[in-house]
Amino acid sequence: MRLVLYQPEIAQNAGAAIRAAACFGAGIDLIEPFGFPADARGLKRAAMDYGALAPPTLHTSWSAFASSEARRSGRLILLSTKAATPISDFAFRGDDLVMIGRESAGVPEDVRAACDRAVRIPLAPGARSLNAAATGAVALAEMRRQVGW
Repeated sequence: MRLVLYQPEIAQNAGAAIRAAACFGAGIDLIEPFGFPADARGLKRAAMDYGALAPPTLHTSWSAFASSEARRSGRLILLSTKAATPISDFAFRGDDLVMIGRESAGVPEDVRAACDRAVRIPLAPGARSLNAAATGAVALAEMRRQVGW
């Protein structure tokens, strides 16, 4: 079970996602380029001491991630507001990787096409999207609910 952040732009979101991964016992992958320095103070502050429980694996590019052992370890599930399948209707497996796109633009079409599936978190009418870290936490909680510890 891994959380993947595609080119995160906000250090605090990435830090909070690291914390969520640690709390749910998941690994975390961050795909560059970032919208902040990899050693950004905001990232460390948001992750707090949870970074030691879920040390992020950094990938220098999408292609580096795509050829990594982490990517080959399971299905890549994109979290997208455009997906047809609600997250609660999807059967997760323990080796799945859930990916969140950039805060401003999601993922490009070639990255979307490389994903095995896409799911969405149902939102109230008029709501556009959750914060990236909140999205990751919801997905990890649903995965844990389904596959257990």
